[in-house]
Amino acid sequence: MPEWGYSRTDVDPETTAKASGRELRVSPKHAREVCKTIKNMRLDQAKDYLGQVIKKKKPVPFGRHKKKVGHRHGLHKPPTGRYPVKAAQNILHILDSAEANAEFKGLDTERLKIIHASAYPGMKIRKYKPRAFGRMTPYFETLCNIELILEQMEIT
Repeated sequence: MPEWGYSRTDVDPETTAKASGRELRVSPKHAREVCKTIKNMRLDQAKDYLGQVIKKKKPVPFGRHKKKVGHRHGLHKPPTGRYPVKAAQNILHILDSAEANAEFKGLDTERLKIIHASAYPGMKIRKYKPRAFGRMTPYFETLCNIELILEQMEIT
């Protein structure tokens, strides 16, 4: 069984809950933009937002991977955006898993906040298409790793 760690290790295990999805068939670029958007959101806000992205009601702003991406209504900086449904569904699934982990630890789920959300490329699935004259054309699929860490906020 593989042993992987999280990219952030300076968290208190008493007040945090973690979840990750490894080697998911999701675009790493789309997952990165969704993670950047939901970071520092409360748990209920993030779940509502991802539900609206899946229904294509709210766009995800694309800051880095935005070449030839159209503008979307409701976005200001950056005005470019998309509706990455597949990435949002997978991240919502991981968010539900992190919430279940927090419940198991005895944390208050209404005070949870996303303090770490990251997505980065995983391994590549190498595939080849046979072509004329005995040649081949590669078409590789990059898998994605997604990490989420939730922290219980202080009562103010």
